[in-house]
Amino acid sequence: MILRQFTCRALITSQLYARIKRQQHFKEMAQPSSDLAAFRKIFSEANSIAIITGAGVSAESGVPTFRGEGGYWRKWQAQQLATPEAFSRNPSRVWEFYHYRREVMRTKDPNPAHLAIAKCEERLSKQGRTVTIITQNIDELHHRAGSKNILEIHGSLFQTRCMSCGHEAANYKSPICAALEGKGAPDPKTDDAEIPVQYLPRCEQTGCHGLLRPAVVWFGETLDSDILTRAEQVLDSCDLCLVVGTSSVVYPAAMFAPQVAARGVPVAEFNMENTPATQRFKFHFHGPCGTTLPPALECHESEQSEK
Repeated sequence: MILRQFTCRALITSQLYARIKRQQHFKEMAQPSSDLAAFRKIFSEANSIAIITGAGVSAESGVPTFRGEGGYWRKWQAQQLATPEAFSRNPSRVWEFYHYRREVMRTKDPNPAHLAIAKCEERLSKQGRTVTIITQNIDELHHRAGSKNILEIHGSLFQTRCMSCGHEAANYKSPICAALEGKGAPDPKTDDAEIPVQYLPRCEQTGCHGLLRPAVVWFGETLDSDILTRAEQVLDSCDLCLVVGTSSVVYPAAMFAPQVAARGVPVAEFNMENTPATQRFKFHFHGPCGTTLPPALECHESEQSEK
């Protein structure tokens, strides 16, 4: 499967997308439809639904995406900070960046798109149907909305991993360590705190005290093989796929939905703009996900008749 050829997180280039497209032998397709009734009919008959979500969903909750014009923390974009090399060079700066993001999330809530997905999952599970969320987001808003069946392919802001012993654990402390209190301001004029490494978050396992890092998948790192395998299983077996708020420019996630479409399964994209993959999909619904998704996932009349 093509997914296994691209297991490291990276920004997809136009050249790479063209090469992948040739490998998949994509057929030319008509313009995707925006016929909600047609989508709803397919939705009513689907038993295994995969929902792939990206930064656009979180953006509607006011979460910074650090993408595109103006997408900077101080003077850096995420791909300049979210790397093993950046952490090795300046762990204080990288921890300031993640501390800022963790603290921001304490002020944000799930939006109507998150809630619609969670309600759909709960409702369909009672009918013996499955909904699996495959998310690139690390903010845990799907969890807070009530979703249960979630694959976080890029990890979580609220998990840490020890650089010495490898221990991973949930961590919701605010601040995560005393030295980061009041740090992390995104203003370009803010100077780095230059916190000595011994005062950065440390492992609390007995006898360790190693340096902690965020347990997220940085650019250039390999996705967790177990999560990737589970995602592949979902994508190989689903009979409907939704792509919600994702730019389709970070792989391997960028290839998930095209892989599903290539085997003839309907794919519906919900996004504020077209993406490099839009032409491969059966449906495209333009606009804020919090507006377009709830009516698409609400209880279908066929579900009412089965009660």
